Amino acid sequence: MAGFGWRSWRSWPGQIAARWRSSLQFRTVGITVVLSGLAIAMVGVYMSVSIGNDLFQSRLSQVLLESNRATTAAQGILNSSDAADRVQVQTLLGSARTQITAASSSRLIAVFRVPGQDSSTVAPQDFSTFGASTGVISSELRGEVRENPGEQFWQSVTLSTEEGAQFPGIVVGSQLTVPVAGQYELYIGYSLQDAESTLLFVQQTLGVAGITLMLLIGGVTWIVVRFVVTPIRVAAETSQKLASGDLAVRIPEKGQDVIATLARSFNGMADSLQSQIKELADLSEMQQRFVSDVSHELRTPLTTIRLAGDVLYDQRSSFPPATGRTAELLHTQVERFELLLSDLLEISRYDAGSVELESEPTNLVHLVQDTIEGMRSLGESKGTDLRLVAPGGHLDADVDPRRIRRILHNLIGNAIEHGEGKPVVVSVDSNAGAVALSVRDYGMGMTEAEVAHVFDRFWRADPSRRRTIGGTGLGLAISLEDATAHRGLLQVWSRPGQGSCFRLTLPRGTAAIGELVNFPLPLPPADAQATVADFAAGTRGGHYA
Repeated sequence: MAGFGWRSWRSWPGQIAARWRSSLQFRTVGITVVLSGLAIAMVGVYMSVSIGNDLFQSRLSQVLLESNRATTAAQGILNSSDAADRVQVQTLLGSARTQITAASSSRLIAVFRVPGQDSSTVAPQDFSTFGASTGVISSELRGEVRENPGEQFWQSVTLSTEEGAQFPGIVVGSQLTVPVAGQYELYIGYSLQDAESTLLFVQQTLGVAGITLMLLIGGVTWIVVRFVVTPIRVAAETSQKLASGDLAVRIPEKGQDVIATLARSFNGMADSLQSQIKELADLSEMQQRFVSDVSHELRTPLTTIRLAGDVLYDQRSSFPPATGRTAELLHTQVERFELLLSDLLEISRYDAGSVELESEPTNLVHLVQDTIEGMRSLGESKGTDLRLVAPGGHLDADVDPRRIRRILHNLIGNAIEHGEGKPVVVSVDSNAGAVALSVRDYGMGMTEAEVAHVFDRFWRADPSRRRTIGGTGLGLAISLEDATAHRGLLQVWSRPGQGSCFRLTLPRGTAAIGELVNFPLPLPPADAQATVADFAAGTRGGHYA
């Protein structure tokens, strides 16, 4: 796998986990190899155990046959002798041992006199060539041999060499009758080293064959899955490009199989989607052009109406009261009409994607101060006290001052209109990643459902409520677009009876606003009487530019 280095072995588990999650081919091959490995291991263990048992049983049958033949031959020698003294019996027993060695092909022989017999001066001493392995002849085996003359008994043991090496073996026990001397226990030891070597060779062969088979299965699976996954990967990449806006991309169509059918269906869907998007784009462009053209065309008659209205407005004192009032209403509505045209032109520029920022280093605190001073008379007319709190944000920020001033004007104007004569607090602060400003009022507030529509065009929380400062219904929508153009966030928190708080957060330098962990100003505001549930709802109601 590419990207795996020997020196970075500590990161392998994470890289493998990431590859497992992201690669269907890697996951399929991995599962196939693991399951195949388990199946091969189970078969290998079964074969190893079966072969081991067969080898043991075969060797056991051979050992029992040789032991029986050796015992019979030795007993024949003993029965044919007329030895009467100790020396003759000792020589006779030596001949029997020689015959046992020749018949059994084993050098491990032990002869013990059966206890409980009458002591005899001619009885030879016990003899054993087991050496360090004499202790493997257990008391249980000796008890069986003593109690059952004429029968054979065996036991699996671990034999040792003089150097300390250990190997598996079998000890076979039976009884011999020695003339004059009485009954003796005979034990013959057989080595299973050859069978163990054979089993080890078979196990090694099975292991190598299993690993080779797993590698072959993995390789074949990788190749087969590659043929299947490659078209799926191409379809995924094509769909990603299509989702990113490249509507002309298509999946190559090859053959007549199910993958080709998928490609044709996908391409047909992409053609239909491209056609519908083009129709919608053309319609949207037509609507934008219509709004722009109408706005421009209305400029000339509106200018004429404005000039005529100004003349009438300036002479309203000479008119009868009803006519003077009409001149004032005409003047007010013409001003509002001009604002509406300006906002429509601005929103059409955003819709057409033709907005360019004129950024320059700007001190936001000074900008806020200027805006507040410009709107202080409006606030005083509503009985609203405008306050500025600026613990930070005094460093210059690279923004378009005209658009930021427009956002402030819209937010402060809304706060004055809906603040019910209570103070409006404008805060400015900053940290290493961003600079933020918030406008807090203590008016009627909004419900969560109303907050969800606060940035919609021409939306009003209370349609029956009369506008008192001549808003067009596009101010917050344009503010949201201005914040988006600055790569910033415009969020809102509001609760009925607790007022509202709008927060604009702008990134500093090339920082991404989505990477911010700590915001310069809190939302909900610090003085909000919010519960945990209120905070969650306020966060959901926030709009992100």
